[in-house]
Amino acid sequence: MIGFLRTIGAGFLEFIATAGRITIFALTAVMHCFRPPFYFRLIGRQMIDIGYYSLPVVGMTTLFSGMVLALQSYSGFARFSAESAVATVVVLSITRELAPVLAGLMVAGRVGAAMAAEIGTMRVTEQIDALTTLSTNPFKYLIVPRVLAATLMLPVLVAVGDVIGVFGGYVVSIYNLGFNPAAYIKSTIEYLELIDVVSGLVKAAAFGFLIALMGCYHGFRSRGGAQGVGAATTNAVVSASILILIFNYIITTLFFAK
Repeated sequence: MIGFLRTIGAGFLEFIATAGRITIFALTAVMHCFRPPFYFRLIGRQMIDIGYYSLPVVGMTTLFSGMVLALQSYSGFARFSAESAVATVVVLSITRELAPVLAGLMVAGRVGAAMAAEIGTMRVTEQIDALTTLSTNPFKYLIVPRVLAATLMLPVLVAVGDVIGVFGGYVVSIYNLGFNPAAYIKSTIEYLELIDVVSGLVKAAAFGFLIALMGCYHGFRSRGGAQGVGAATTNAVVSASILILIFNYIITTLFFAK
């Protein structure tokens, strides 16, 4: 019994310590985001890598999600003779939930892993120590550009994903389900409110920050050669995905709970 309690206590203390380290890392990164010098070329490069090169996977994900959502909504609402609500369900689900969450998860798998692998390799090969020797702050040079770029570009990706996802639902509804195009568009615009889009974009900014934070944190603290870099990559993707789902609930509660 004592051994079981000791194991639980050790796990809890390790969790608290890890949460503290991540919090300190995040506060340090945010602090450096507002202090010069700023490496605008590195920030621009990261914005292209995170935003432009992630656009195909985000676009494909939201497109087919909108299509499937239209089909499933129609199948369910047809039982209650409420097929006209398909357009509303598609646009609200895409803008509020599916686009930000799916975009966050896709970018976490693509970009978060790359960040952890790149920074982890620099750590185990002592390149980060070399930066410090050359009087270059590793946070300013490695962490800040990635955090800023991810926080700024995820809302852009989600905005594009909103349009593509709603368009996917429109295509299926018009050409597969026989909806009237004018009525579908009218229903979409009529029930869409600014808060629906804003909440999704706020989620996207938070998710972008979390993805970059987890990727940089696990890469920065990686140890033990290639095996350590692999573990850091896995931990970055898993922790970012879990935090995305947790903060999705928290932000949704802040916006829509009554």
